[in-house]
Amino acid sequence: MFHSLKLIAIVGLMLISLSANAEKIQLALNWKAEPEFGGFYAALVEGYYKEQGLDVEILEGGSGTPTIQMLAANKISYAIVSADEIILSRDRSEKNNIKALFSVFQKSPYALITSQSRGLKTLEDLWKAPGVIAAQSGLPYFQFLVQKYGKPKAKVVPYLGGVAGLKNITDFSQQGFMSIEPVAAEKIGLKPQVFLIADAGFDPYLVVLAAHENFLKSNPETSRKLLIAIRKGWENYLKNPIKTNKYMAKINKSMDFETFEKGAELQKELIMNSHTGDQQIVGEMSAKKWDLLSEQLFKLKLIKKTLPADSFILSSERQK
Repeated sequence: MFHSLKLIAIVGLMLISLSANAEKIQLALNWKAEPEFGGFYAALVEGYYKEQGLDVEILEGGSGTPTIQMLAANKISYAIVSADEIILSRDRSEKNNIKALFSVFQKSPYALITSQSRGLKTLEDLWKAPGVIAAQSGLPYFQFLVQKYGKPKAKVVPYLGGVAGLKNITDFSQQGFMSIEPVAAEKIGLKPQVFLIADAGFDPYLVVLAAHENFLKSNPETSRKLLIAIRKGWENYLKNPIKTNKYMAKINKSMDFETFEKGAELQKELIMNSHTGDQQIVGEMSAKKWDLLSEQLFKLKLIKKTLPADSFILSSERQK
């Protein structure tokens, strides 16, 4: 009995020691705890960060959280951004050398959402229809649609979040994530029609894990361990999100558990890799896709010059 108690005490001290020696890391999100961040939270819930000797604190974001600026100013080690933000930031200053390590979405979940009752068949139909569009008109996707279809016929108003407009305003449409706003609309008795912007040809990587190049050069082993944990987290979340969804639901009380579950299921088809066939490697990126995005932003006159994909991707993450 004495030896058993002694062994338990030793094991306990070892665990405390390991926890104390774990490298502390902060990961800043650009929005609240929702399914698009499920794998990052799963790595926390399942202990995958700890397995790699990391003590990761996930910082919840919100509307306007400037994660790309936080990285550029070296105020945070890792953050979630979008691919277009990385390219735009680099164009503004060579010092803003932000590198992408991992992308959750292989196909962008950005969408314009309206009511099925309008009978619109395509995104172009929506764009050329009268009514109201609630969107962030300064974002690249909006300017791409203007370039492709011309100025929208509808009145454009700022997007303020939620889905109330779909219920309260006739001929209303709004921006959103395919996995979140349509589910919320159904919850209040609406039948949403979802048009993915990626299908129109603008398809940047979204929910991208990124870090400043200076930090990566100084902490290569930390980044390697973090990526191992995050990939395990996403593989776990894609197979069985229930435990993690319950955890996130306690953080983000504005979303009920059912919405977490439906959102996690809807986003799967956009997360699983489309350019590696049956390998289905979560998180990897295509250099060709980065090159295309850079060219599109240049044609939109949002950047002064194009740069090759290697300028934006951590070298070990560059794919075919």
